Amino acid sequence: MDDLRDKYLKAIAEAGDEAALEDLRVQAVGKKGEVALKMRELGKMTPEERQEMGPKLNALKDEINSALAAKKVGLADAALDERLRGEWLDVTLPGRPRREGTIHPISQVTEEVTAIFADMGFAVAEGPQIDTDWYNFDALNIPSHHPARAEMDTFYMHRAEGDDHAPDVLRTHTSPVQIRHLEKHGAPCRIIAPGRVYRADYDQTHTPMFHQVEGLAIDKDISMANLKWVLEEFFTAYFGTSVKTRFRASHFPFTEPSAEVDIQCAFEGGTVKVGEGDDWLEVLGSGMVHPHVLRSGGIDPEEWQGFAFGMGIDRIAMLKYGIPDLRAFFDSDLRWLRHYGFAALDVPTLHGGLSR
Repeated sequence: MDDLRDKYLKAIAEAGDEAALEDLRVQAVGKKGEVALKMRELGKMTPEERQEMGPKLNALKDEINSALAAKKVGLADAALDERLRGEWLDVTLPGRPRREGTIHPISQVTEEVTAIFADMGFAVAEGPQIDTDWYNFDALNIPSHHPARAEMDTFYMHRAEGDDHAPDVLRTHTSPVQIRHLEKHGAPCRIIAPGRVYRADYDQTHTPMFHQVEGLAIDKDISMANLKWVLEEFFTAYFGTSVKTRFRASHFPFTEPSAEVDIQCAFEGGTVKVGEGDDWLEVLGSGMVHPHVLRSGGIDPEEWQGFAFGMGIDRIAMLKYGIPDLRAFFDSDLRWLRHYGFAALDVPTLHGGLSR
């Protein structure tokens, strides 16, 4: 017994690496090791001999296992020491610079959308975020009794005492830009109007301030077929894959006829894959511009016609980049931006200069 103990403790102490140590473990205390074979011999012994040899064999096994564990730790420490001697790090060097500027997902998607429509001949038009009741509602064929005018949907500006005019509003859509553009430039025209809009709503898919892009094309022979082509071209370019659309009859005060537009998608594992599958997802409203809207912009509806559409920039950003909660756009930090792949870009922006 003592010879067996001395043999393995010496071999363990002299082991040069973990592979040699593992071989010793198998030889000594493995299922077919020498200690295991000795234990099998206990069955051939008398009770008195078993009572004496059993504890000794168990103690030997424990001592060998302890020596193996201690040697393994020693080998690991020696390997670390060797590595530290071979490597060095100058802690006095300055850290690697990491640019903090990032482009926000909404800014990036706005740039993407603008570039795609620019390729189809659409110019960018802008207008005030605080607008009159007339531009935001009346000019767009939204009558005074329409639900959109209720205070639970619209932010109304404070009026001075004695002012009987309709209060100005935070625009609820970018459609007022269309009226202002038609008044100033007339027809024909082909524009998009991206920008911030405001509505009194807040949940996973709604925020009090969000972003829309609306499109308007006016000419003498424009039809719904042109609208369908424009939207399918846009979605294919934006999502980077062929996207089918489906038009469903609907109602909007500023278009006639009106249609909700769905895009082809598949719902898999809690995610949406656009451009494949047999499901459909509603993404925007559209239609042929209502004659009342044309007249409000100073355009003769007997001579001109056209289409309009509007979609949420935030919503299509969520779809493309897999962002689950609309509110995350406005209450997250730079780590969130990096998680979804938005980094600093030295590229010209829509309004000139570089995005930082």
